[in-house]
Amino acid sequence: MVPARLVVTNLLKKLTAYKALDGVGYILGVTKLKTICKGKRHESTKCFSFLVAFICRTLLPMKGEVMFGIVHRVTRSGVFLKSGPMELVYLSTQKMPNYHLVDEGNPLFLSNDLSRIEEGVVIRFVVVATRWRQMSCDIWVLASIEGDSLGPVATAGLDGFEL
Repeated sequence: MVPARLVVTNLLKKLTAYKALDGVGYILGVTKLKTICKGKRHESTKCFSFLVAFICRTLLPMKGEVMFGIVHRVTRSGVFLKSGPMELVYLSTQKMPNYHLVDEGNPLFLSNDLSRIEEGVVIRFVVVATRWRQMSCDIWVLASIEGDSLGPVATAGLDGFEL
């Protein structure tokens, strides 16, 4: 008999190997273990396999969802944001109305009202599209700040703000 603790430990190790799963999204954490079925031994490999049912928290970004992200790279064509476990959120210049590139020293985008989009700035954005990437087991997100209450967020006094 294999101890349940060993099965659970192996399950968690296997889940952390995946960044995300197609149709499920990012697995944030296992909240409840429902059942562990009796193990089946494979004679050829001398390994056991167990059917495990569990409940978990996931993050699957959907079109139209409003989220927050931190700018981690500025390019001429737009900015890349990190939002929770998602490391590929792209905000194109076409989806940033009234912002223009200022490429002196550290590149940044500046709006008509002088708000700035640069590295380290928190952005409130809406998800325009998502794409599952099989090779990297990741979800790419296309973002926009077109609309009310979207764009840079004032974070005065929030040292170490993390998403």
